[in-house]
Amino acid sequence: MNDLTHLTLAEARDGLKAKRFSATELAKAHIAAIEQARVLNAYVLETPEKALGMAAVADAKIMAGEARPLEGIPLGVKDLFCTKGTVTTACSNILKGFEPPYESTVTEQLWRDGAVMLGKLNNDEFAMGSSNETSAFGPVVNPWRRRGSNVHAAQEGAIEGAHLVPGGSSGGSAAAVAARLCLGATATDTGGSIRQPAAFTGTVGIKPTYGRCSRWGIVAFASSLDQAGPIARTVRDCAILLRSMAGPDPKDTTCADLPVPDYEAAVSRGVKGLRIGIPKEYRLDGMPAEIERLWSEGAAWLKSAGAEIVEVSLPHTKYALPAYYIVAPAEASSNLARYDGVRYGLRVPGRDIIEQYEKTRAAGFGREVKRRVMIGTYVLSAGYYDAYYVRAQKIRTLIKRDFEAVYAQGVDAILTPATPSAAFEIGEKGSADPVEMYLNDIFTVTVNMAGLPGIAVPAGLDSQGLPLALQLIGRPFDEETLFAAGQIIEEAAGRMVLPEPWWAK
Repeated sequence: MNDLTHLTLAEARDGLKAKRFSATELAKAHIAAIEQARVLNAYVLETPEKALGMAAVADAKIMAGEARPLEGIPLGVKDLFCTKGTVTTACSNILKGFEPPYESTVTEQLWRDGAVMLGKLNNDEFAMGSSNETSAFGPVVNPWRRRGSNVHAAQEGAIEGAHLVPGGSSGGSAAAVAARLCLGATATDTGGSIRQPAAFTGTVGIKPTYGRCSRWGIVAFASSLDQAGPIARTVRDCAILLRSMAGPDPKDTTCADLPVPDYEAAVSRGVKGLRIGIPKEYRLDGMPAEIERLWSEGAAWLKSAGAEIVEVSLPHTKYALPAYYIVAPAEASSNLARYDGVRYGLRVPGRDIIEQYEKTRAAGFGREVKRRVMIGTYVLSAGYYDAYYVRAQKIRTLIKRDFEAVYAQGVDAILTPATPSAAFEIGEKGSADPVEMYLNDIFTVTVNMAGLPGIAVPAGLDSQGLPLALQLIGRPFDEETLFAAGQIIEEAAGRMVLPEPWWAK
């Protein structure tokens, strides 16, 4: 039965349809895998009873010939998505025990299409982080190991040896998919939080165009940047999931009222005749030679498949990261003002309401969240709003215009590295200098600042045997081209060989 966890989502869907196994058998196999992998800390809440109940419904639908698009497919849900009656905390102590009375639009659409919920996945607190080390539930462990590493499972809740981060903030989603603890997972991306963890774990992750998926029911970080998307093991699997996740929503005024294309059909479309841009500004000083080499190799793969490779310029790229770390904290400070201990979540009593606010937020928020709230409050304060926030928004406009100018020249997509390095050790970065951690988003934040779609596809291994990925950036609402080009990279690079389950031994 455990062999069922080795299937791709598409293979599982076809197997269920052909009745080679049942949805209940598929759910049980993943529940068992989750129990053996608790040392990875990917799940913060397991929901086996709920999963088996949903699987039983799926089996009945399949037997009746009424299968829906995702019938019986077991998924993990990032703990940023509200799930009705199931605890949702954004991995923060300030929301400890919170059970939403409503379901996020994205997850509601997945359940509508027959998917099965295995549980809630770990993430950086309020999605603020690039390594999944800021979670109130502790860090997630990347299932990948460096070649020759002695890392092994010691006991539940502990790992011996040098262990790696899975990236963030959707580290639990990426690790669970890579470790075969679900067939796919929901994730969110504010500055790279789908693409960077996908790159670190050898999985595929797509951040759709801003507005392609509803944000309703997703705990907010930075409202003008946040976007939901899937992480899965293949490009095709991501295409299947995104079709169910995307679509208009009257409850979210920023959600585009546009039809959702058949993304799975686009996977096989090919890239013949497409123009793929290579931005010269992404060639950074000190970039590892293996990433530069992989980037060139990716361009060659697309060229051999019939695409034209052209050099392009995105001149304001160098300002993206500092501008992002003004805009995102500013919006975070506003969004997180609602957590005051009055209506829901943690409450620490005080002598008066002001002291209650202060004590609740001091106890409920972690260090990184406090840092970003303070930065955001500062840049929005009187005397600094024009000097910082307004200027950052102007830079954001210039970044968006850079992409518009490139696409106006007939470029269909842009190819870049996904991350400046492979996965690093837990505790290696950011403890003394948070800016070092922020630099992990250097290739991804431009996409969020411009509201564009981006996909990370595994493309090879570094010298230590760790996954590296390439990123494709598309035109607004043209995820189809990204799936087509991403499939070419996946086929040329070969399917990423997933880690052996050392954590279960």
